[in-house]
Amino acid sequence: MMKAVQTRTRVKICGIASLDEARLAIAAGADAIGFNGARPPGRRTISDDMIAAISAAIPAAIAKVLLTTEKTADAIAAQIEATRTNSVQILHHISPDESARLAAALPHIHRVQVIHIEGPDAIAMIPVYAAHVDAFLLDSGRPDAATQELGGTGRIHDWSISAQFVRQSPRPTFLAGGLGADNVASAMRTVRPFGLDLCSGVRTGDRLDVRKLKAFMTAVRQADKETIATASLP
Repeated sequence: MMKAVQTRTRVKICGIASLDEARLAIAAGADAIGFNGARPPGRRTISDDMIAAISAAIPAAIAKVLLTTEKTADAIAAQIEATRTNSVQILHHISPDESARLAAALPHIHRVQVIHIEGPDAIAMIPVYAAHVDAFLLDSGRPDAATQELGGTGRIHDWSISAQFVRQSPRPTFLAGGLGADNVASAMRTVRPFGLDLCSGVRTGDRLDVRKLKAFMTAVRQADKETIATASLP
């Protein structure tokens, strides 16, 4: 039996800071939008109340993803309740026990564990979390650096490690880190992710850029067509 070919790569636009930005991302074809709910507040962070207000105005078919820096199941669950989001992206490599507790407490919430690709050791994270999450997201952060980075770096990591992660992961895996219209096709060919996640690559300064959004989505859909065409060759 032939393996099914993925016909469409999912796209999540992160760092959404207003309802206007959310609508722009959705109109461009985004499947999911991400809200930075980091604590303490930082760049592109918005309040829980604002996240909840934007989420309430977004169609149910769109995934509304809370990016959280909380590290315990109780704190993560409380922030999800406050923001009224239907998905959560966990930015820290939290304790596996807390990951299991969150899964048991909120099985209806789509849980995405971020894995920061700093080297081949990232592959060992798959069995640590796979039983408790719905998806992984591979990013270029450095959570243990002197100046902590948990995403939004605009920096590419080693895609060969990401490709190995995708091959071994039993969960859908998103790719993030330094993506843009100019390199996304290469990233898709190399890594074969289920989905893509980006923030700075579709912004000018801190503002969502409609032209960059359109160029990125066009590049993604063209790469999808090429993948399907290649898979159909004898």
